[in-house]
Amino acid sequence: MTRFILVRHGQTEWNRIERFRGRADVPLNESGIKQAEATARRIANEWQVTAVYASPLSRAVRTAEAIAAHFSLPVQPQPGLIDIDYGDWQGLTPEEVAQRWKDELDRWYRQPDQCRIPRGESLDELRQRGLQTVQTLAKQHEGQTIVLVGHTVINRVLLLAILGLGNDRFWRLRQDTCAINVFEAESGDFTLVSLNDTCHLNALR
Repeated sequence: MTRFILVRHGQTEWNRIERFRGRADVPLNESGIKQAEATARRIANEWQVTAVYASPLSRAVRTAEAIAAHFSLPVQPQPGLIDIDYGDWQGLTPEEVAQRWKDELDRWYRQPDQCRIPRGESLDELRQRGLQTVQTLAKQHEGQTIVLVGHTVINRVLLLAILGLGNDRFWRLRQDTCAINVFEAESGDFTLVSLNDTCHLNALR
């Protein structure tokens, strides 16, 4: 059995004002750094971690570095955890996207599994690369506990896959900044232990 601690990165300014982030390398803001440090303390108090992987984007890497420091581990960049490619939407607010791609944006919110973002990535493509990453790491870390630091979209899609749910349920899972999710992989199947846990951030609110 391999235990995965799946974390969303801390807050950025583009989270705060809601822009499509995707592959844009937006750093953590001051609140995000504090969230990362609180998350790191929580993980260090509850688990013995043997490896820390992160999306290559700095907001995920910085969150992972806070966690890895407690275990004297390096952060290993993992391209399979990178955020969705938002294509032409990257850097825009939902209101700005609606001015040019109203139908596509409506589909994103109503039928996300059917949405094709202009010059971007579909949830099916995201799910395939994310699940392949998890399956590979499960084999590499049998009997261990590892941390993955990703983004709201990749995390949601991974959790849907673990639960055996379709991408049409994308908006029925929450992934708050620095949320902790725990799942176990064994014999090619998964068990979800906890979802969107943010109690470690209560003191920051």
